[in-house]
Amino acid sequence: MQPNYIANQSLQFQVLSKSQLEEVHSAVLATLQDVGVEVRYNRALELLKKAGAHVNGSRVQIPRAMVEKALRTVPSGFALYDRSGGRKLLFEGKNFNFGPGPSTTYTIDPYSGERRLPRKQDTGNAARVMDALENIDFIMDFGTIQDVPTRYADLHALQAILENTTKPIVHWGFNAQNCSTILEMCEEVAGGRAELQKYPFLAIFACSNSPLLLTDEALEKLFFIAEKNLPFVYVSAPTAGATTPVTLAGTLVVVLAECLSGLVIHQLVREGAPFALGGVTGATDMQTMAMSYGCPEFNLMHAALTEMAHYYNIPLWGTAGCTDSKTVDEQAAAEATASIMMSAMCGTNLIHDVGYTEGGNCSNLAMLVMCNELIGYTRRLIRGVRVDDISLALEAIKRVGPMGEFVTDQHTYDNFKQELWFPKLMDRHPYQRWAADGSVPMGHKAMAKARELIEDHTPDALDSTVSKRIEKIVTAASR
Repeated sequence: MQPNYIANQSLQFQVLSKSQLEEVHSAVLATLQDVGVEVRYNRALELLKKAGAHVNGSRVQIPRAMVEKALRTVPSGFALYDRSGGRKLLFEGKNFNFGPGPSTTYTIDPYSGERRLPRKQDTGNAARVMDALENIDFIMDFGTIQDVPTRYADLHALQAILENTTKPIVHWGFNAQNCSTILEMCEEVAGGRAELQKYPFLAIFACSNSPLLLTDEALEKLFFIAEKNLPFVYVSAPTAGATTPVTLAGTLVVVLAECLSGLVIHQLVREGAPFALGGVTGATDMQTMAMSYGCPEFNLMHAALTEMAHYYNIPLWGTAGCTDSKTVDEQAAAEATASIMMSAMCGTNLIHDVGYTEGGNCSNLAMLVMCNELIGYTRRLIRGVRVDDISLALEAIKRVGPMGEFVTDQHTYDNFKQELWFPKLMDRHPYQRWAADGSVPMGHKAMAKARELIEDHTPDALDSTVSKRIEKIVTAASR
């Protein structure tokens, strides 16, 4: 079973005080009640009106009581399993889990280094690499593939993922019709709908449009997944200073108003259905007008959003392991490390976009492999210092005594593998050994490792009959 990585209390930090949490919540309730959200999906409008919201055309104002009821009925967490029904990940409390992102426009070819449009094979290769990486907990597309019919790219991406990993999947179905096909594919793997609901290995996510627009596409998917009682992630992707206020607290209010209005609808569709809120909370660089994936405000907003999710007792989707850098360099390492550490220390539950460069526009397997190492480093930090009879080592200290050495002592042999973290890419050798090995930069080693995993790692294969059925489902849908 996958370990539950929980933020160590001694290593946590807090960006919002208790009174600030309450102030933000009060502002969110005021926004929902006084300003409202834009909803154009008729089924949602009917449900909201019947439940007591004030509906004026497509503008919906949601009373405080409706929000508070949804917060009471939504589960505090949910689990995702691997496709065999084992090794579950828990998305609740301060458990944290890392995975890649879905929808970059470009990818870096792991062999030529070319920046190009993603292909179906790239998604399969990425899934194979992620299947082997011990610190990548769930799988996403890692690029919007362009060598298949655009309308059905989500189906082809899922097929490539299912063929190359057993790990849990978070996926972006383009619309409710495609989501129906996605569930059909997953039911083939699980052995039926009941088994998929009992041991879900898939969560579907959808996005609102900032500021305060709940799109028809997102709500149609929300209805469909809630009705099936499967995990659903509702995400806001604002840019502070552009689509939300430039102040971090103001952006937080808009993000939460979008997510909580989605939660209200979700719980009206099926009370008690599993739900996570989330945000890709970027900030506008006022010199370039680009959304920054590496700025300190990016990390602060995610930390604050995590604290609000804990305040609401709802799982949170967050973002880390990404960079504004165009390549795997010192900037990429610095920005990825900061976001990975902050997200883990906060206890963000689903942490995605690991391996993204270029402000989220490009996926890069070298970045992903490097971040796998950084996540391992961070997990060792989060474990903290163990203090018990074994770790205090009094017997070993007495046995070795003054002027002795602990290298050959049995206590060291018994405990060093559990106590010490061992890197796979970071170099600790003397200079002469490093130079003799070719003075290889970490980014180059990471890409070489990615190529090695593409070529040599063998994931557990799908049953051949199931694989053929999935191929038929995707082919039929694409027609």
